[in-house]
Amino acid sequence: MASTDETEITAVISVLVENEAGALARVIGLFSGRGYNIESLTVAPVEDGRNRSRINIVTSGTPMIIEQIKALLDRLVPVHRVADLTKDGPHVAREMALIKVVSTGELRSEALRIADAFRARPVDTTTGSFVFELTGATDKLDAFIELMRPLGLVEISRTGIAAIARGPHTI
Repeated sequence: MASTDETEITAVISVLVENEAGALARVIGLFSGRGYNIESLTVAPVEDGRNRSRINIVTSGTPMIIEQIKALLDRLVPVHRVADLTKDGPHVAREMALIKVVSTGELRSEALRIADAFRARPVDTTTGSFVFELTGATDKLDAFIELMRPLGLVEISRTGIAAIARGPHTI
């Protein structure tokens, strides 16, 4: 039986960086240089002056590896703060996806029925296809996508996780 320290966990890590050329490349280089996988990555400016950006990274590894990743991120020059949202307490994590379904007849009606149940919004409609927009937890998006596969799913575009701590806590 593996000890707790060897069990892989998934972590949502938020990194506040100086919004400058090469900052994202340094963060990604840290992961690729050590063979760590990035499962999801989002980045965008988060201040009025656009001086700082927030990078949300979903990665997995043993607790020791996650701690090492955070420590290495914290030492990078453009990094202001690093927060492990999974460890620091409750957080909200959402993702958006655009899902294209090509179908006609009964399959088309079924796709619309399921989309309604998931609160997926058709943002583009033609006589032979839909593009649905769906926002929510990754599990919800995964479930919707699996239900759309037999109904004519042809293309998916996902944003990656946007995450933030609940309550008064900030990065």
